[in-house]
Amino acid sequence: MLDFLPRLFPALGLIGCMALLCLIAVLGGPYLTDIATEAMIYTVMAVGISIFMANSGIVSFGHVTFALVGAYASAWQTCCAGMRGVFMPGLPQFLLDSKTPVLLAALVASLLASVVALVSGAAIMRLTGAAASIALLSLLFIVKTIYENWDSVTAGQSSLVGLPLYVDMWTAFGFASAAIVIAQVYNASSFGLLLRATREDEAAARASGVNIWRQRLIAFVISAFVTGAGGVLYGHYLGTLAVNVFWLDMTFVTLAMVVVGGMRSLTGAVVGAFAVTGLRQTLLALERGVDLGGVSISLPSGAQEIALAVILLLILTFRPQGLVGDNEMTWFGGARDSS
Repeated sequence: MLDFLPRLFPALGLIGCMALLCLIAVLGGPYLTDIATEAMIYTVMAVGISIFMANSGIVSFGHVTFALVGAYASAWQTCCAGMRGVFMPGLPQFLLDSKTPVLLAALVASLLASVVALVSGAAIMRLTGAAASIALLSLLFIVKTIYENWDSVTAGQSSLVGLPLYVDMWTAFGFASAAIVIAQVYNASSFGLLLRATREDEAAARASGVNIWRQRLIAFVISAFVTGAGGVLYGHYLGTLAVNVFWLDMTFVTLAMVVVGGMRSLTGAVVGAFAVTGLRQTLLALERGVDLGGVSISLPSGAQEIALAVILLLILTFRPQGLVGDNEMTWFGGARDSS
């Protein structure tokens, strides 16, 4: 047990840095607090994606699926008491009458996302490389289409309103901290080591007796749990849900966070989430217009998407390993190689 504790230092260092950023945001006022809250919600999603992608080496275009499943599963338990039967009349009676506490609802919703990952991953995890990435994108298409047309259960293409607004900066900090600990415990476990072995040399790992399908499926289910929790946070932060929110825009943004920070590093996922969120919020402010010395400066609408795409292209060209690379933060502020 004592030998295992030093392996958690990267998680402790990241949590400590996030706590410091939260304190700075409090001093900076509501605007910075909102940015920090959004950054930590996206941190949960980025860490969820990283659990699978960083260890398996498979680029996932479908993890937003689990954020969608988690968000709606939480809404089924907590949304719009008294009006649930109007918005979602097709829900089972026990859900229509449900008064589930929000944290328990978040846990159940994340578990449902894991079940979806277990069922779908049983087939998808037999694929590898580009085939697996395309299959994961297909999963997102399938689930989104189902949710958009399941009017009696998801309100279809209409927005679902009335979710409890319980997610503030410190709630998001707690979830992000838990996600980081889960990811670091997995990374430091024998399961994480075996999966990284398949990432480095699949043929050699298979020859050594590693069950590649099983190891990928384990990581896939754990990552779906964390990503599902991110979807729960997103819904209860905004107070409203729409299926089309969990689509290609969110897929691109969350993947950009992992790529910008470092595709093979937990620290990279966290750094990327904060960096991309800060950049997006800055560009959004410039799109709305900023008054500097009596001169109004504004960017054309959509500038944030273009700028993010350009930055992603530059990083892939000049620093493909991301800002952090393979390094992990330690409690004392240093770094070590994650492999």
